[in-house]
Amino acid sequence: MSNIYLDHNATTALDPRVLESMLSWMQRQSGNPTSRHVFGRSARDAVEHARTQVAEACGAYASQVIFTGSGTEANNFAIKGIAGNQTGSQILYSAIEHPCVSRPAKAMQQLGCSSDIIGVDTNGILSQSQLQKQLQTSTSVASVMLANNETGTIQNITEIAELVRKAGAFMHTDAVQGLGKVPLSFMDLNVHAMTISSHKIHGPQGAAALILDKRVDIQPLLHGGGQERGLRSGTENVAAIVGFGTACELAVANLTAFTHHTKMLRDTFELGLKALDVTIFGQQTSRLPNTSFFALDGIEGETLVTALDRQGYAVASGSACSSDSTEPSHVLLAMGVKPDLARGAVRVSFGAHNTLSQVTDFLTTLKNEILRLRQLTGIAA
Repeated sequence: MSNIYLDHNATTALDPRVLESMLSWMQRQSGNPTSRHVFGRSARDAVEHARTQVAEACGAYASQVIFTGSGTEANNFAIKGIAGNQTGSQILYSAIEHPCVSRPAKAMQQLGCSSDIIGVDTNGILSQSQLQKQLQTSTSVASVMLANNETGTIQNITEIAELVRKAGAFMHTDAVQGLGKVPLSFMDLNVHAMTISSHKIHGPQGAAALILDKRVDIQPLLHGGGQERGLRSGTENVAAIVGFGTACELAVANLTAFTHHTKMLRDTFELGLKALDVTIFGQQTSRLPNTSFFALDGIEGETLVTALDRQGYAVASGSACSSDSTEPSHVLLAMGVKPDLARGAVRVSFGAHNTLSQVTDFLTTLKNEILRLRQLTGIAA
């Protein structure tokens, strides 16, 4: 039995072309990018070329790209770095943010900042009217993700950013799930800071970036040798950054094909789901083309995920990045979903290499596992 991977929102496999671009920087002597000799200059050129590739993939200037080690690091950098220069102002974030946004916002309370949560509706769309009221209080930064990692729901970041700007605050968006799945432009989104990550687009883990408007007053993440405009010191991971750049270039080239292919798979999958009496979340609004988040009454999501794993299908019960919690999805609870139903949530996220036959076979397996688990539940009752 071959295993089928349906968890691409968590991480993706390294593209062979990305690996090829990285190998020379991993196998032969390369210099420190800050060194003046030919080895150092060569490494610096490679980093700067990758910076341009990343910038072009998300509608930004190369000078706006600050490399980090992960999306979590970039989000922490944005929240702590911006708010740290405006102690006393509040930090706003949506109720469906990843913990790497909500937790640093809460942690900044130790430095005199307050934080507040912006609510969402039943589709997971941010309440702009609530945001406007909250912005009447002095605000340093507001953070709203472009696309949710669980439901795939896409926010109107351009409109939200305009409200934030008018209030004199800085706007940050976590666009980690958007890169490579929807058209992405830092300029068009009108934000001050944006997070993207390599391993979501078939690049290496350990590379990400904060796209940052140079006019933003932000505290350095790491002090030291002055790398990354003095904002994130430390010797660059040249191989990972080179891979990130290649992955970005490939993601842009494949965007249209990826969108059409994964949407076809998702729509076919959700058509089959309707016969299984499930609830599909966020279906009434714009979503990522590859993402389906659903739940069944009476069956725990973790139980179903484990059962499907034994049958050779890798899916998720929520965000892999916050799998240390057995609590219902905070995203679904924020959307008004009852806790018992939220505990049954399962996420399927398709990739470019998944096929229609895999979807058909998966639906058959899913139906059989649901029937088996319901029979077991009935016996136990």
